[in-house]
Amino acid sequence: MNTMKLKYPLYLFALGGCLLTSSCSDYLDREPISDITSENYFTSSDQITSYLMNYYVDQLQYPNGNSMTHLRSYNSGTVRNDVNTDNMCSTDANTTYFAGRWEVPAGQSSDFYTVFNRVRIWNYALEQILPRYENGEISGNETETRHGIGEIYFFRAMAYFKGLALFGDLPIVEEVLEDNNEELTAHSERKPRNEVARFILEDLDRSLEYLQDKGYENNQRINKQVALLFKSRVALFEATFEKYHRGSGRVPGDSDWPGADMSYNQGKTFDIDGEIKFFLEEAMDAASQVADNCQLTENSGTMNPTYAQLYDWNPYFEMFSSESSLASYDEVLLWREYKGSSSISHDVPARLRNGDGDGITKSFIDAFLMKNGLPIYAAGSGYHGDISIDQTKKDRDERLQLFVYGESDVLLSDEACDTVAKSGDVVKFSSPKIVTGEEQNRDVTGYRPRKCYTYDNAQSSSDNLLGTNNCVVFRAAEAYLNYIEACYELNGKIDSKADSYWKALRRRAGVNENYQKTIDATDLSQEPDLAVYSGSSKVDATLYNIRRERRCEFIAESMRWDDLKRWRSWDRLFTEPYIVEGINLWDEAYLRYTDSNGESELVADGSSTANVSPQSDSKYLRPFRKTTINNEVYDGYTWKKAYYLSPLGIEDLTIVSTDSSNPLETSMMYQNPYWPTTAGVALE
Repeated sequence: MNTMKLKYPLYLFALGGCLLTSSCSDYLDREPISDITSENYFTSSDQITSYLMNYYVDQLQYPNGNSMTHLRSYNSGTVRNDVNTDNMCSTDANTTYFAGRWEVPAGQSSDFYTVFNRVRIWNYALEQILPRYENGEISGNETETRHGIGEIYFFRAMAYFKGLALFGDLPIVEEVLEDNNEELTAHSERKPRNEVARFILEDLDRSLEYLQDKGYENNQRINKQVALLFKSRVALFEATFEKYHRGSGRVPGDSDWPGADMSYNQGKTFDIDGEIKFFLEEAMDAASQVADNCQLTENSGTMNPTYAQLYDWNPYFEMFSSESSLASYDEVLLWREYKGSSSISHDVPARLRNGDGDGITKSFIDAFLMKNGLPIYAAGSGYHGDISIDQTKKDRDERLQLFVYGESDVLLSDEACDTVAKSGDVVKFSSPKIVTGEEQNRDVTGYRPRKCYTYDNAQSSSDNLLGTNNCVVFRAAEAYLNYIEACYELNGKIDSKADSYWKALRRRAGVNENYQKTIDATDLSQEPDLAVYSGSSKVDATLYNIRRERRCEFIAESMRWDDLKRWRSWDRLFTEPYIVEGINLWDEAYLRYTDSNGESELVADGSSTANVSPQSDSKYLRPFRKTTINNEVYDGYTWKKAYYLSPLGIEDLTIVSTDSSNPLETSMMYQNPYWPTTAGVALE
């Protein structure tokens, strides 16, 4: 069946946790969601809120499908969402992407189904609520009712953005469709992606008419500033995607854009330069409305707590690890609360304390500047080398120092230390687990993230796995970064606002505010960063450093996949496969890995039992080059042109044909560029 042809279960998801924890029990006590019908529901403000709470957490996702709300059980959640990028990797490489195994499904695309399932949810809610609101038929608190309507428009925009990022062109459906072939086929026309992006911005503008400002419900529900920030994200994504993918067949108006062959697109013309300008201007306007009114959280400059110090040592670190309300942080626009007593908890502190089968890459570590503003390779930078992680981090950007463990960083600071150290001493990280312990706890590259870690042993102990530190969902630093990038992309220079935003970010990171000093010292040939490129061309040093700033600010926050995608930076892998590297293992660190008999625990013989890559290959740990046996990524990650957009399933195409005897040729939809119209792997 086609995704729009299904009779969707209207209430698909179970209640997975409530952002409004102060009144969550009230919602749980209300009429069961499964009993809701249009006749007895949506007649009061609290019913609308209850409906929204049923979907709240599930709907908040990055376009890549990773949750932006969860510090999860079983892994470190948002902290490890960048594993399939040049920022981070996990124990096993993703061969679907990086060894060419991604296939067109013979049936439906599950992602396409998910997108339109969500669209249907919000179309249904709007159809039921708007007429009643306009007729004065909804009782209760009008502010709550209006805010709920704003949230519904926001969530529909978010659903469409997920679809846009995954598939590009999409049908635009604003009503609940009847289950009949004629109506569904008529509504299956894929609109050009620029039209879809404009529709998303229109939905966000509608949401702004109804939403309350930041501060509403303790910033645990969507508000105007969240909608503005998301608007800037969508607009920047679309502007840069159209700019850097132009000519690839993925942008309307390209000579090989598949939408051009559809009868319903005949006569359309596309001013892509005008569209890019429009989206960049929208991104700047929305971002500045947030950035001008939200202060960045202070970085105290303290890199570690002392013994018995759990909190109150660095607000910047604690913004991601606090068990207290995040409403006190002006930078945090939306956050999720966890409470162990309500069985709403996660494993993140335990995973970050014990290892989580992942690791940050050397490429990412090398991107961080010295505190004096110079790249590590620049003359006079003062870079200390990488014999140890501590040495690598010394005098570097404080985001690196704070959010990645070094040997001397504190692992435990409370009374739990007394079981492993003498009384009054902290326990230090010491060495990454590159071979010891269970595989799920390995530090795959040796660089373990520390963002979202808490020093409260009650949360980080592996005995209880009851992490309750709260989760940042949207924060204003993104608005600063979105404005800087959009400004430079539009004007080719940094204006006064962008200048002030960039300096504020660097000041908080403990880096010299003079970004021009960095630009002047940048040698793109020495930057091991995929974002040096857009397509086959290098960007200029200023734009690269804007991208660098974004990368470093969002360490362990799930933004990298979509950034590399919109910048068309994966193209570099066509000619230069990406080999993941980690710590400098073979100069000195290898000496730390010995058993009780003083024998090395490292096996680097290339056999099926090897646990590290050999010194002859590189002094840096290369986690996917331990052996060639059954190893599809030994020679590095590769990429295909098709992978920038997801494929539609064969059933998605054939179910909306106008002639069942010739379903593919008469389908109202078309396959994305470089993907076949038969089940199988991508063509290019």
